[in-house]
Amino acid sequence: MVLTFSAGCGRYWVCDQVGASETRLPERVFPTGPYADPSMTELAPGVLPFTPRFALWSDGSDKQRWIWLPEGQQIDSSDMDDWAFPAGTRVWKQFSIAGTRIETRLLEKRGPGAGDWSALAYVWDAEQTDAHAAPLGEIDAHHTEHDVPAAGECRACHGGRRSFVLGFSAVQLAGDAAAGELGLSDLTERGWLSEPAPSEPVVPGNDVEVAALGYLHANCSHCHNQNRPPRGGARCFAPKDDYDFTLEVGRLDTVESTPTYQTVVGHAVTRGDPDDSKLVELVSSRGMFRQMPPLATQKVDSDAVANLRRWIEGLCGFLGRRWASCCSWLDPPTRSNLRRRSSRREQRESRRWRTWASRRRRSL
Repeated sequence: MVLTFSAGCGRYWVCDQVGASETRLPERVFPTGPYADPSMTELAPGVLPFTPRFALWSDGSDKQRWIWLPEGQQIDSSDMDDWAFPAGTRVWKQFSIAGTRIETRLLEKRGPGAGDWSALAYVWDAEQTDAHAAPLGEIDAHHTEHDVPAAGECRACHGGRRSFVLGFSAVQLAGDAAAGELGLSDLTERGWLSEPAPSEPVVPGNDVEVAALGYLHANCSHCHNQNRPPRGGARCFAPKDDYDFTLEVGRLDTVESTPTYQTVVGHAVTRGDPDDSKLVELVSSRGMFRQMPPLATQKVDSDAVANLRRWIEGLCGFLGRRWASCCSWLDPPTRSNLRRRSSRREQRESRRWRTWASRRRRSL
C-alpha cells in the first residue's frame, strides 16, 4: 500500500513494512484453515461465524467473520473490555462485493504474549478458486475501489487494543446472535471464557444515541482510547489526543458515563451544532490526511453521518434559548426527561454559552 514505508519517521501515516516471510503465515488462504476442503465453500470443523453488533464501515462491502480456538483453550476474559486470546487463535474476515470474494484477512496468535500476533491479507484470484498472500496490499483490487491493506497497516487499527482482535468482545457479542453464529451466551456455554460475563452489557440511550455510540466504538475506539498498548517503530496512525470512544462494560450506566461523553462531547463535538463539530467534519470527508477513519474507506457512510448529526443536535438540552429549536425532533417525553435531568453545572454551562453568544453578536 502507498502508506507503508520503513520506520524512522514520526509522521502518523507511516507504517512499518512487513514481508510475507515475517508474518510466518502460509502463502495461500486454504492452508490457514477456514475451509473444509479445497473447493472453499464450506467452513472447516471448529471454525465458527460471528457478527459484531456494531460493524466497522467498509464502504458497503459484504463481510463474513470466523474464529477458531485451539481445542481445550480459553479466552482470558478477566478484563471484559480487552480479552486475551490463547496462542493458536485464528480470526478471519472476508470481504465481498456483488458476490465476488475480494480478500480474506487473517489474524493468528503466534505466542503467549499480548503482541504475538501475525496479520496478513489474501487476495482472491479472478477465478475465485484461491486467494494469495498480499503483504504489500493491493490498490483497487478486482478493478473495484476496494484497497487491500498491507500487513504493516493491520497494526494501525488492531495494535490500538490490547486484545488485538476487533469486533469480538462482550459489548459486540451481547444480545441475540443470528442462527448458527456465536453470541456472548454461546461463549459461556462452550466454556470459551475464563470468567463469564455476570450479565450481558446493555448500551444506554435511545435508538439514536445507541447507534451513535456504537458507530464510534466500532470505527474509532481501536485508535482513540486511553488504554493503547505501548508500541515501537513507526507511528502508524496512532493518535495524539485524549479522546476515547470505547464502550466500556463498566461505564454503561448512562450515556453521560460513557468515555465518549466524558472525553469527546464539548471538544470534538459541539453540543447541538453538528456543523461546528470536528467529528462530523472528519467523518463526512474523504481524502488523505483529512478523514475518519483514516484507513480502509473511500466512501462516506451517509447513514452514519445522518445519525451522528441527529445525536449531536440532541445534545443541546442545556444551551439556553437554543434548547427548543435544536431538540424539536425529539418526542415530548424525551424532551421533558432532558429538562428534568438538568443539573446546576449544566445550567452554568448554559449561562456561559449565552454570555459567549452575546459577546459574539456584539463583535460581528
